[in-house]
Amino acid sequence: MSDTNRVALAFSGGLDTTVCVPLLEEEYDYDEVIGVTVDVGQPASEFEEAEETAEALDLDHYVVDAKAAFAGLCFDAVRANASYQGYPLGTALARPVIAEAILDVAKEQDCTGLAHGSTGKGNDQLRFEAVWRDSDLEVIAPVRELGLTREFEQSYAEERSLPIEGGDEGKYSIDTNLWSRSIEGSELEEPSYVPPEDVYEWTTAPTAETLEIEVGFEDGYPVSLDGTETEPVELIEELNDLAGGYGVGRSDIMEDRMLGLKVRENYEHPAATVLLNAHAALEDLVLTKEERAFKNRVDHEWSEKGYQGLVNAPLVDALEGFIAETQTRVTGTVTIRFEGGQARPVGRSSKYAVYSAEAASFNTEDITGSIEQSDATGVAKYHGFQERLANRVVDGDGE
Repeated sequence: MSDTNRVALAFSGGLDTTVCVPLLEEEYDYDEVIGVTVDVGQPASEFEEAEETAEALDLDHYVVDAKAAFAGLCFDAVRANASYQGYPLGTALARPVIAEAILDVAKEQDCTGLAHGSTGKGNDQLRFEAVWRDSDLEVIAPVRELGLTREFEQSYAEERSLPIEGGDEGKYSIDTNLWSRSIEGSELEEPSYVPPEDVYEWTTAPTAETLEIEVGFEDGYPVSLDGTETEPVELIEELNDLAGGYGVGRSDIMEDRMLGLKVRENYEHPAATVLLNAHAALEDLVLTKEERAFKNRVDHEWSEKGYQGLVNAPLVDALEGFIAETQTRVTGTVTIRFEGGQARPVGRSSKYAVYSAEAASFNTEDITGSIEQSDATGVAKYHGFQERLANRVVDGDGE
């Protein structure tokens, strides 16, 4: 066990985390800070920035590849049809994966503390700390605890000659991973402001062009694209490129954060949109009416916990027990059409379909050889009987 007082910092190389390095040494008396960057599908430029900044700070820097673990969680979210107020939970699901990876490095390096650069106004502080506070390590949030503003951080960085270009990281605050790209801040904070096309990188403006693809599922998990079996990370990346080229997967929402703030958020999520739409269409084919209705409630609860970053909660385990049972029949294919910026299911097939073309057709007299149309006459007489009786009483005809 080392005698060095060491803290592991969730490190991106941006303004917040760069400023945190000297603050952790000076304000929190840590002998050593190590930086940990977790790969959940960010662009290569972000890793280059983190590496360059870490080198300039003489910071021990660890990079952890967690793309596969993150993709697996995203596919669990597909089985739960998970979204929050129209948002497919990209950042929300990534944070627990990142937090777990940082905790693992902290333990390996005999750290006594864990730190992040989140502010006191956002959701990420809660998602990180929900994981970390189950450990015996100190949890530190310098930006929140010291009440730092962005202006202060920029001045502090300039005074200390920290390796960032004046703290200017661009006009918007952007978070990118395999499942989504979020854009917020600047003029986008005004709800009436119409975002320009240049805020988008994953999606092009929709055109009149269309394309049909086929997504295959086994037990509710996406497994293939156009008949070719594909691993989760590759499948997500391929669909992001493919569907994004048809303008699929843009959201512009007023989002209610966990701390009660309402914020304007813009997201891009082409693959998530395709897979969620396809999965829901397949469930519609194979699940009964009662299963579909009850699963809507289960999915809502899963999504709420997912948004909170509490994917390891006992409730989630219980919800996933029900989800897993329903998904044993969610095997088949769905044809999706990219059209006008939408990913629309236009065909679905499964050996578990709770559907009979013969029974549903208007061109057949008897149904599956056991019941006939005329059998519905008695049902039709009883249907609405109590309501008709109640209306007569209210109208004064029930004397």
